[in-house]
Amino acid sequence: MADRNWQKDIQPLIKKYKGKKFPLDYGNTYQLVVMVILAAQDSDAHINKVAPDFFKAFPDVKSLARAKEGDLHALLGKVRNFGNKSKWLMSLAAQVKDDKNIPLTMEELTALPGIGRKSANVIMRESGVQAAGIIVDLHVVRVAPRLGIATGTDPKKIEKQMMDVLDPKDWGEAGMAISFLGRETCRPTNPKHAECVMKDVCAYYKSLNN
Repeated sequence: MADRNWQKDIQPLIKKYKGKKFPLDYGNTYQLVVMVILAAQDSDAHINKVAPDFFKAFPDVKSLARAKEGDLHALLGKVRNFGNKSKWLMSLAAQVKDDKNIPLTMEELTALPGIGRKSANVIMRESGVQAAGIIVDLHVVRVAPRLGIATGTDPKKIEKQMMDVLDPKDWGEAGMAISFLGRETCRPTNPKHAECVMKDVCAYYKSLNN
């Protein structure tokens, strides 16, 4: 890890995915927050299917604040962990009260129910505000150690290791770029090395060719 200049080496990957929208079909910040909470331990594709009916019923924070738990269960019954997620959404709406009050800082977002650092990083990146951390989802947990930019399997420790070697100006894009690499190229089995923009600096690729 120490012998690489990751700030320089990650630039081709950031360039490839810079500004690419997160794979949730949201239309505004309220929808983004709701969908990020729902997508935890579920798939983005599944949440994209569930969301339109949910947002017809609850188009904004005000309507969600008036919701009854049973109404949410009826719409979210196929979402993983829907019981807790319904409680989190109702509690969040009761606290925030209005769309315009949705916070966009790490401290305020992670104080809300159902939002951890990863979710807050995604919300901040998609909202175009200054990053306060690096997105570490399940793809990043797998791909970052493969690349050699981090070690271990603890998302918080992986995030800290990457923050230590990357410039804060790239934090917002770096995690998302590694996530997209994991989704599209660096698959768990049979990674597509030939089309990977990181293969020249990748520890895993190097180990295969030694």
